Amino acid sequence: MKNPTFTYDRNEFLSVIREKLIQNVDPKTKESGPKFFKEQVKLHGVKVATVTKISKEYFKYLRDGNKNEVFALCEELWKSGYMEESFIACNWSYYLHEQYAPEDFLVFENWLSWYVNNWASCDTLCNHTIGTLVEMYPEFVKKLIQWTQSKNRWLRRGAAVTLIIPARHGKFLIDVFKIADELLVDKDDLVQKGYGWMLKAASEAHQKQVFDYVIKNKSKMPRTALRYAIEKMPEKLRKEAMEK
Repeated sequence: MKNPTFTYDRNEFLSVIREKLIQNVDPKTKESGPKFFKEQVKLHGVKVATVTKISKEYFKYLRDGNKNEVFALCEELWKSGYMEESFIACNWSYYLHEQYAPEDFLVFENWLSWYVNNWASCDTLCNHTIGTLVEMYPEFVKKLIQWTQSKNRWLRRGAAVTLIIPARHGKFLIDVFKIADELLVDKDDLVQKGYGWMLKAASEAHQKQVFDYVIKNKSKMPRTALRYAIEKMPEKLRKEAMEK
């Protein structure tokens, strides 16, 4: 197949990418990959760095395509259920971030609701694609707060991990605490780790505020979330936070 572009059939384009993934299967990755997940996951067995390289290699043929067509290709990749294909979908959607518009939030929310079935796909989509859109259109933070009430564990985790990168830069602190409040006693350990990670990220710019929040809530906060939240704090503060 020569330069794949939108003059080609969509299924043909996707078939070329899938064949490329299969050609790059790494036996060790295929064997070890499932060990990182409690839930059952579908893996080709391709290293993440290789998946990123393939994403970039084929995205250059999509630059002249319209955003909706790229998103349609992403959705087909999500539907496969393979983690590596979800990573390509996340990468492609993020590569288009300069073209994001408010209506794209619903597209990304649907991907999270319908297709995400593991923490790696959740975090890749939320950290970059959704997180960038929320930075561009902060009004969507209210949607993240709504996600905390969802029965879908990935929406609840997504509510927190979407703010990881902006939180590191000191943004959305009030909303970080609102989301943590809503998820504080969540029984799902992956949700606990998600909001603990969010607090840890926020502590890089607002250590005192996050420490005070942890001390205030440590009697209710699961130890899993607490350990994540204080991980980057000085040893003295970590010890104080861990005291019963």
